Amino acid sequence: MENNYENNRRKSYITMRMVYDFTMAGLILGVSVIFFFGDRFSLPVIGDLDPVLRFSFAGLCLLYGSFRLYRGIKHDY
Repeated sequence: MENNYENNRRKSYITMRMVYDFTMAGLILGVSVIFFFGDRFSLPVIGDLDPVLRFSFAGLCLLYGSFRLYRGIKHDY
């Protein structure tokens, strides 16, 4: 009885973490796309930033978003 409870608890934790990782990956990758193509989206706040700062932040977001996507796919918690 107790073993079944622990298995259900572990499965729900893994599912929750997987959904969280996919959601965060989508948001962070979306931010990287906005920063990469901010001038094409006619966003003056992002388009007016220094290109080195803008592209370096977008690259960091792309790397971290890819890492979160990898963790969500692998789901080894």
